[in-house]
Parts: sequence; structure tokens; C-alpha cells
Amino acid sequence: MTSATETTSQAPATTRILLLLGPPGCGKGTQAERLARHYAIPAISTGEMIRAEIKAGSELGKIAAGVTITGGLLSDDLVNEIVKSRLSKDDCKGGFMLDGYPRTVDQAKYLGVLMAELQLPQPTVVHIDVPLDLLIARTCNRRYCPQCGSIYNLASHPPKRAGVCDTCVIELQQRADDCEETVKNRLAAYERSTSPLIGHYQGENYQRIDGTGSPEGVFGAILDALK
Repeated sequence: MTSATETTSQAPATTRILLLLGPPGCGKGTQAERLARHYAIPAISTGEMIRAEIKAGSELGKIAAGVTITGGLLSDDLVNEIVKSRLSKDDCKGGFMLDGYPRTVDQAKYLGVLMAELQLPQPTVVHIDVPLDLLIARTCNRRYCPQCGSIYNLASHPPKRAGVCDTCVIELQQRADDCEETVKNRLAAYERSTSPLIGHYQGENYQRIDGTGSPEGVFGAILDALK
């Protein structure tokens, strides 16, 4: 990994810059955790970046807090500046993984310019693709423990005892927005925003992964694609 003092040196050839794309319910969160451990790189989400700036009380954080407290959406310019702040930190010099950014082609273009400025390679895009009907089934079957936060799926990863958390032995709950109509609306919104993004990234750095298999199988497919 590049040392903290080598702020202007070229990134090593082994630097991993990964960009995860995938609809809600595709298993992206699970794969992000595994990939971050496997490659020893930080997994960075848009929400994590924004919360960190707000918690730090930075100028960017103050602006973001003012927008989010009123229920507004952060502008591309503000999100881009928050991303630049996060990716300029020392722990990103050896690589990182982005989840939830970019969301638009304009953000993707900005990211490309930023990578060049930071002397980092352009991202490798890992697109976890899952059919609509399976996404709906996965999400509507999702349950969580309100105490420890463990996630279960009634179809693919059920608790040992029906309706009860394996660890806390209390009743599992379903998120209010995990109903079929809400899931369909969420997926439609994702499709509208992400389709142009996938088109933008089509090329040698783009890897489409079949996300219909088991988490272990999908992880193996990603590693094979990244060799």
C-alpha cells in the first residue's frame, strides 16, 4: 500500500478500485463485505460518507445536515465534494470499493476525472444482475431481528425456528417497505437511474455477474471475473 507520505506518487498496479452496481435485494451488501475482507480495502457507501462528514462537523457536513434535516436531496455537486473528501484519505490509497455512488452518468464522469486527479486507476464495475421476479421474492421474504439486527430470508436463509431469531430468540419483523408494491416501485426507480449508468460503463472494466446463485457461488463468480 502507498505510504501516507507518498501523496503524489502513482498508485501501484495492484490497486483495486471496485464499483458495485445492483438493484435492492441482489445481495450487494453481502458481497461488499466479503470483497472488502478478501482484498483488504475499505467498503464505502454514500450514506457512510455523508454521515461521517456530518459527524465531523466539516463545512460539507454542515451543508449536508441542513439539506437532509428538511428531507431534501443532496445535489450532485455536494455529493461529489463529499466523495472527493473521502477518497482523498490515506486508507483509500491502496484501493477501495464504492457502493451507492455514482448514481448518475454525470456523477460517473466526475468520478473518472477524480480518479485521474488522485492518480488512481479507473474503477472496475461489478454489476450483480438478478431478475425482477426473484428480487421481489427475496425482498418480500426478508425478515430481521429488532434486537441484534440479523437478517433472514424465509425462502433462502430461514431461522432455525420459524419466525424467531436464532440468537435472541425473539420474534422477527418485516420492514414496512418490504411489501411487493413498494419493492416494485423501488426497483423501477433503480432501473430508471441505473440503466444509463450501465451503458456508460460498458467496456473492458465492466463485469456482469449472475446474482441468482448462492452467496458463496456469486462471490466465487466475482473473484473469477476479477482475476
